[in-house]
Amino acid sequence: MTADPGGSMVFPMNSAPSDPAVSPRARIAALARDDKWFLGGLDGVVWAPPFPRWLHRPGFWDPAHLLQHEVGPGFSIALVGSDGRESPLHRAAPGPDDGEPAVGRWRPGRLVVTWADERGTLVEERRRVLPGGILESAWGVPRDFEGHLVAFTAQPAGATHGVAPTADGVGWTRTVSDRRGQELALRMELAGSGSPAWRRVAPSEGRGVPEWRHSPFAEEVGAPESAAAAGADPTSGPPHDPNSGPRTHRTGWIWIAVALPPTGIDGGGAPAIRLNLRLRETESRRRAATPSITPGPTSSTPPPDEIPTPPGWESFFGGFPHFESGDPYLDRTFDYRIYGLGLNRIEGRWGPVRHAAIAEGPEYFHVPIAYSAQCHMMEMRWRKGGREAWGSLLNFVDNQKPDGSFHGRLYPERLEGTDFYHANWGDALLAVDDMHPDAAALARCYEGLSRYARWLAAARDPEGSGMFTVTNHFETGQEYMSRYMAVDEEADVAGWRPRLRLKGIDVTVYAHQLFRALAAVARRLERPGDESGWRGLAARCRRAIDERMWSAEARLFTDVDGRTGERTGVKAAVGFYPLLAGGVDGARLDALLDHLENPATFGTRFPLPSSSVDDPRFSAEGIWRGKRRNCPWNGRVWPMTTSHVIEGLLRSWRGGNSPSNARAGALAADMLRRFARMMFTDGDPSRPNCFEHYNPHTGRACHFRGIDDYQHSWILDLLARGFGGLHVDASGIEVRPLPNGPPRVSLGRVFARGRELRVEVRPERVRLEVDGEWFAGPRGAALRVPWIR
Repeated sequence: MTADPGGSMVFPMNSAPSDPAVSPRARIAALARDDKWFLGGLDGVVWAPPFPRWLHRPGFWDPAHLLQHEVGPGFSIALVGSDGRESPLHRAAPGPDDGEPAVGRWRPGRLVVTWADERGTLVEERRRVLPGGILESAWGVPRDFEGHLVAFTAQPAGATHGVAPTADGVGWTRTVSDRRGQELALRMELAGSGSPAWRRVAPSEGRGVPEWRHSPFAEEVGAPESAAAAGADPTSGPPHDPNSGPRTHRTGWIWIAVALPPTGIDGGGAPAIRLNLRLRETESRRRAATPSITPGPTSSTPPPDEIPTPPGWESFFGGFPHFESGDPYLDRTFDYRIYGLGLNRIEGRWGPVRHAAIAEGPEYFHVPIAYSAQCHMMEMRWRKGGREAWGSLLNFVDNQKPDGSFHGRLYPERLEGTDFYHANWGDALLAVDDMHPDAAALARCYEGLSRYARWLAAARDPEGSGMFTVTNHFETGQEYMSRYMAVDEEADVAGWRPRLRLKGIDVTVYAHQLFRALAAVARRLERPGDESGWRGLAARCRRAIDERMWSAEARLFTDVDGRTGERTGVKAAVGFYPLLAGGVDGARLDALLDHLENPATFGTRFPLPSSSVDDPRFSAEGIWRGKRRNCPWNGRVWPMTTSHVIEGLLRSWRGGNSPSNARAGALAADMLRRFARMMFTDGDPSRPNCFEHYNPHTGRACHFRGIDDYQHSWILDLLARGFGGLHVDASGIEVRPLPNGPPRVSLGRVFARGRELRVEVRPERVRLEVDGEWFAGPRGAALRVPWIR
């Protein structure tokens, strides 16, 4: 490497500074807590019930999710003595505050619960969700116990058929439906880590609850063992199909039980019994759902029979850099975000979802969604290889609609009812390519995004105004706001119907960034005609933003009424989005910064409200028309919007040397700190969270929604570039941390462009390691190191 003459002085160092590596295992362990239960297999199956009813029972009775499909009940565990009587289990560990039992000892990838039986003997259960859709409950059972550990479940009879014995348990086919009524057929299996002592299947009416005493097997005291001793197998014979038997079998439940002895498992040592429930698509469903897509010549697109095995949790964490600043809120936010990305990771093997990617969140959000894909691209580029970053765009390109638009969501069965969302695809594309260039993937995305851009221009700006139309209040991802009501008083009750003609400032900025990105890629691909066309469209957008969307009265960029051409004047957080495009300086930049510091508009304690505090419909609590809404944007803090605005401030600071630019940098640092601190329950640094939205005054999350670990922002990326100061692109590396950031920051190992990087920020200087060679320069100036050609 060589120093950039245009940057600060670079001093090569003969030896590396002390930088003790923190292992992925230690980082995972540092996130341990006793009030959490979400588990995932890093492949599209998660166990994250928002309001679980059965945490006080062993196993996984509360439903899991396979992508957006809820699958439940799961299964529970009973300790059943040789006399057929259950030995009741109770959680042994008291809670930290009220003496109630804690959930257990949780960390990413594992939940350990300690149970006490009726004798007071402690029994440990370890729960995990493993790749391949396996919900595992592993046990250490006292050696003196005589009986069996029994996994049992109750499946709805009308949706269950083909019940039959397997090598290690019992299998069946289950049909589940999502919120749209789309059905998915799954093959499920309840099994153990060895040959079962006995298996039972029994249709039953009554309740389907994880209580052994309510199961039909509890009546058969000693019968299971007797049947097994006599050589009988209650699951033998033709597969069970309640819909082909008596009509009464089509209602109620199909109870299934698999018992394992407490010894002789895994050979010697302490007994270790693993009981699990496996969820997977049926082979016929998988073949039918896989689209006829010809993979492009990119390493990011493996054929269906060569899908890589999902990483384990340590491997997943190990692909990301370690961030350390001494501020527990910032440090924990960084690693907690890695956990959230892993929880919502989807392997590329679910029908149209052929590339590894990140889902927006748990529950029905557990699918690729266009609006949040831009966030996942920004953050997953920090993982070695960038596979999920590229995949988050390639999935939408692969499934592009005939008219050139993208699906809003990608489902594993049929791409129907997927809606549409606007997104900042251009910036995300360039960000991923900066760190993980892939010529084939870039060319493929260029073709898809070119079609998308042409559709956008034709469908949303046919008049050539340079401004782009929002047709309903859902497609921006930001519903229930005054910005829509300014052009249609019934905008909030029209649903997805395309009735608005609102020239949106957010979608116009997205279009500008897309056109500019396509021009840059076209130049690399040596397509001068394309480049000129895209630059012309970008210039038209830029003029419209500057000349038609700036409101001198509001001192903010605003939407424009597409019917009249007049600015709406409504102050919303999207009015700061032109900072992403650059070129906002002088008095306009100062006006925007004034708003961000003014508590009467956007300068709230926690940044930043989605609508201005002085908006007549503003509500910090998310009340709209007298009702608390699930997804209100009339004043709540949404991490998505906050990420956009801090990103804009960061770009403004890096783009100039004026006092206003410096002010933007200082404000970006301040907002980033407050942004991170907001995402901790009750301000407790040991309890990070990531909900959909928050109160701008108190920082209280929307706990009533239950949707934690919602990946709808890019704070990891902002911490790495803002406080770590690391910026990587095709020209080289720059280290320039924000002013007023933490005095000491360490960031590494970062894998980018085939190199291994580390950054150290100190009060007086910064240091950069590139493949073992260290460089240093004064803090406050940009340390630039170009790539060796």
